Amino acid sequence: MSTRSRAALLGAVTALAALGLSACGNGGISGGGGDTNFVTGDNGVDTVAPAHRVKAPDLSGKTIDGKSLDVADYRGKVVVINVWGSWCGPCRAEAKYFSKVSKEYADKGVQFVGINTRDSNTTQPRNFEKANGITYPSLYDPTGKLMLRFKKGTLNPQLIPSTLIIDRHGKIAARALEQLDDLALREMLKPVAAEK
Repeated sequence: MSTRSRAALLGAVTALAALGLSACGNGGISGGGGDTNFVTGDNGVDTVAPAHRVKAPDLSGKTIDGKSLDVADYRGKVVVINVWGSWCGPCRAEAKYFSKVSKEYADKGVQFVGINTRDSNTTQPRNFEKANGITYPSLYDPTGKLMLRFKKGTLNPQLIPSTLIIDRHGKIAARALEQLDDLALREMLKPVAAEK
């Protein structure tokens, strides 16, 4: 390869690397491009002011127990959505915290709902929930179709695990794209639960 060809190749690789790094940034436009009116906090939680929130998509279907569930039935409550898989290490690490906080908030107008994804059958997810003391329902979404219902440019769940907080009006108020412990989960949930 000639010196000129090497220089051109090196320049192209450098440009692609710079482009890739810029695409991984965070802030007000992460998660879909454009002005999405959400702010990424220092704790990795994206939040949206009430006036700028968008309606959550239809999240309905069969649970891992074979029952029908429609998240819209919880309108009037704050809903915590946790996207998880039994195969996911961070999901296993955070499950005990979700179990604990869901029980703490059960009588405070807050409903937890899981979205189990990429498990090929419901046996592993049911065992996962039993082992971790999870008592709230989880929609079964093996192919990720529920995650695709979130509009581009909103606080859509892009990773596993992801956690979303839906306010009492059915609008997306906050999102975390990382493993949460009980303190981080409470910190994310408290402001939305305190809204009237």
